[in-house]
Amino acid sequence: MSYTKLLYHIVLRTYRSKQTINTNHERELYGYMMGIIERKGGKLYRIGGMPDHIHLLLSLPTTQDVASFVQELKKSTNRWLKANPNFPDFYRWSKEYAAFTYAEKDKNMIANYIKGQKEHHRKVSFQEEYRSFLVENSIIIKEDYFLRD
Repeated sequence: MSYTKLLYHIVLRTYRSKQTINTNHERELYGYMMGIIERKGGKLYRIGGMPDHIHLLLSLPTTQDVASFVQELKKSTNRWLKANPNFPDFYRWSKEYAAFTYAEKDKNMIANYIKGQKEHHRKVSFQEEYRSFLVENSIIIKEDYFLRD
């Protein structure tokens, strides 16, 4: 018997960080994403974001790798968003994404961070936030490619 608990904080942004996620209808998108996560055998703990990006705190089964999961999530929601009249300006997701792992003891901290996105972004831009995540996780930033599509 293997014992695992893989807790991920995933950040997706819209193409060129355009503000195309209609906040009046974001819960529809969040519900759709939750359905995808559950079908993959995962569990969503928190979702939230802004018109140009979304944060997800979730666990995935060991049979599901993060890259394939994110690719499928983006592909499926891309189709759904384009077909949904409540998101008329959505074009597509950015090619890049960020994914970080956390321990169970950090779950509430990350969930509260995601819950406070609207307040957080009154003071901090997405670019600053994204850069700080990469630095905190010792990821080398290639400036020529940073937040480019």
